[in-house]
Amino acid sequence: METKLLIVDDDAAIRNSMSEFLAAAGYGTRSAPTAEAALEVLKEEEEINIVITDILMPGMDGLELTDCITKDYPQIDIIVMTGFSAEYSYADAVSKGASDFIFKPVRFEELLLRLQRVLREREYARERKLMLEKLEKLAITDGLTKLYNSRYFFNQLRNEVNRSHRYHHPLALMLLDIDHFKDYNDTYGHLEGDKVLVEIGRIIQSCLRRMDSAYRYGGEEFTIILPETTVAEAFSVAPRIQDALEQITFTPQDNHPVKVTVSIGVTQYSPNEKVAEFVQRADKAMYLSKSKGRNTISALYDEDQELPSIKTNSA
Repeated sequence: METKLLIVDDDAAIRNSMSEFLAAAGYGTRSAPTAEAALEVLKEEEEINIVITDILMPGMDGLELTDCITKDYPQIDIIVMTGFSAEYSYADAVSKGASDFIFKPVRFEELLLRLQRVLREREYARERKLMLEKLEKLAITDGLTKLYNSRYFFNQLRNEVNRSHRYHHPLALMLLDIDHFKDYNDTYGHLEGDKVLVEIGRIIQSCLRRMDSAYRYGGEEFTIILPETTVAEAFSVAPRIQDALEQITFTPQDNHPVKVTVSIGVTQYSPNEKVAEFVQRADKAMYLSKSKGRNTISALYDEDQELPSIKTNSA
């Protein structure tokens, strides 16, 4: 993609000669006689990558322009030009956000070298950002299911609990466990078990609202955080996951279709309780589903108040 430059100088001869040289070097160029005109160009032209500006200009000077660009267009790099006798330093320019500094009269070969250095640094910065984003994603994502991992779950759950306190909104938590998953792994092997985990992760993700978030909590356990949701509302969401799973048939062996089910526990946060107690109650609700024959949804308002369980037809 072509790099686009904006040259800002009140001297038309400098603007024109610099534009011709840089265009011949393969860059797209625009020019402006004042800082004010440059800002108008930036409003119109979204693809400017680098601004090359003189410091001494009528009206707004180059350092003020640099300051404005840094604040409003942080993706744009700036090379500042000034005369040897001017009372401006490299530190002045850099403190305003400039990427480089060059003295006038400008030798075009030197300008080209500095421009290339700024572009290399832009590319290095872009690569570093992509790498850090990838590492950050890996740190919070389960590699198999691509859902968030348990470490991130506890971090986000604490955040949602704090929001629930602050805004007095309900907060529900759902915990799912794959029924007889150890037997499935022992019978068909871990590779086939991994296929089940991936598919259930996909199903869970497809059943969520935009505000909800899903996590692989443990080996065959998943959690879902449902902000601004009561336990009764979450209780009505859970069957969607079971219904979607009911439509899936796994074939770990040729001509041997297998159905997989999940047991689900749902609960709601109680004001001022510890996060660990909140999670433990969801876990208790899930084990209630296990104790009632599996493939069941159980909900606890608190330790003593239980909603009638929903029993799905066994596969």
